[in-house]
Amino acid sequence: MQHMTTAEATVEGLIAHGLDTVYALPGVHNDHLFDALFKAKDRIRTVHTRHEQGAGYMALGAALATGRPQAYAVVPGPGLLNSATALLTAHGTNAPVLALVGQIPQSDIGRGYGHLHEIRDHTGIISRIVDHAARIKSPAEAPAQVAEAFRAMRTGRPGPAALECAMDVWGQGGMVVPPSIPSPPEQPAIDDDAIAAAAGHLARAGRILIVTGGGAQDAGPEVTELSRRLQAPVFAFRRGRGVLDGRSPFAVTMPLAHELWAEADLVLGIGTRLFYGFHQWGVDDKLEIVRIDADPEEPDRVRKATVALIGDAAPILRRLVDALEGHKRAARHDEMVTRQARWRKQMAKLAPQIAYLDAIRDALGEDGILVEDITQMAFAARVTYPVYKPRTFISPGFQDPLGWGYATALGVQDARRDVPVVAICGDGGFMFTATELATAVQHRIPLTAIVFNDAAFGNVRRIQEERYGNRLIASDLVNPDFVRFADSFGAAAERARNPQELRAALERSLKRRDRPSVIEVPVGPLPSPWEFIHRPKVRG
Repeated sequence: MQHMTTAEATVEGLIAHGLDTVYALPGVHNDHLFDALFKAKDRIRTVHTRHEQGAGYMALGAALATGRPQAYAVVPGPGLLNSATALLTAHGTNAPVLALVGQIPQSDIGRGYGHLHEIRDHTGIISRIVDHAARIKSPAEAPAQVAEAFRAMRTGRPGPAALECAMDVWGQGGMVVPPSIPSPPEQPAIDDDAIAAAAGHLARAGRILIVTGGGAQDAGPEVTELSRRLQAPVFAFRRGRGVLDGRSPFAVTMPLAHELWAEADLVLGIGTRLFYGFHQWGVDDKLEIVRIDADPEEPDRVRKATVALIGDAAPILRRLVDALEGHKRAARHDEMVTRQARWRKQMAKLAPQIAYLDAIRDALGEDGILVEDITQMAFAARVTYPVYKPRTFISPGFQDPLGWGYATALGVQDARRDVPVVAICGDGGFMFTATELATAVQHRIPLTAIVFNDAAFGNVRRIQEERYGNRLIASDLVNPDFVRFADSFGAAAERARNPQELRAALERSLKRRDRPSVIEVPVGPLPSPWEFIHRPKVRG
């Protein structure tokens, strides 16, 4: 046993679980925690941001880019609430993000005295937006609380956790059993009968559509092999993109997937809620559903699966591939090439966006990562941008929080300094966390942000124009000169007025590895991508 403060024992627990970075914004409730981080600075970095949402989003971006747990630290009350959207998005994207949140003095919690940053039912508020929440009450229990939080984040469907600690407990000393190297998370045993049943249904089905979500990100080789063996197209809208290389004719986006859903007699859902199929495109008794999911409740949530396989996607898919050894299918390569070409021709109406996205795709190369904010260019990217590898298209999933993009992309780039990262933002969303340019410069994070500037909340304005008789309200924006704005922080900045200029600007910015870059792209109204995303019901 060793004598440690609660804060020191907590930091040792983070290090034991493999963390090398904490994203954070300091404050009096966490002074002892930051002192412990200082003492351990040779083993764990502290990256401080300019707003709590920046700390939360950076941890989220790092988790999404690596698939590994990440942590951030903020004060209670306003600090927690400022970062809550990042935690909520971590829950929606199944990201293992740990929030370390300070608290008022231990003996006064829940008494309503009016302490600095006091908030009613602090733990209850946290527990609504994470998968696991607890309070550390002494030095001795800190390692176990940290271990339990990591276990919860990595067991079943991944997700966020939160640990809170009172300001007087952080500095409290005591004898602590140092944390040991944790065991890998337990995986449920694979059900042999379910594997046999699923393989039988897949072998008998005539037209199979595979749908991948975020839960398939670590199963790329297995999905690729199963798609080849079954001659089955693979649909991914956002979180599952890149699991099958987007250059394959079997990698399909929304409009062609909608067509294939109508034809399918079996859908294999891998780590996905199947939201669009269930809630927009429809189901009927002729459609069998086989599902692979880490969450045992998911396969029966909307429509009971024909067969459900619970656990990590990669080993389950490997077993399915083995069970289908020798299975032969008629080749569909030429069919898929033809159908892809037909939809590319129809989507040519998005040519202005495609030209910009092509410039980004070429500049990023094989391994580069694109982070989408909630903007017109990103909506087009969801159906036209080819994604080559897993975890290279970072999307916020169903929460879709406007303005998440820049700070999240900072976390992506900080965690993956070995590859180029580009964030595509609108002018409206960029301004949510644009002051984190200071964080990028201070910590030398070489992120490139492209700000497509139409002087509006563009999607809001489009809806008002098309559905509400052009009655425009609260959608037009007054912006700074984004080049001068970025330059004032010490970032590299330039303006690109067309796809050719953007391509050249990206070539310059992605060579810089010592500071961030901002490229402003002024744009006018862009063609609407929504006809390719919101597709009508085709079954049931």
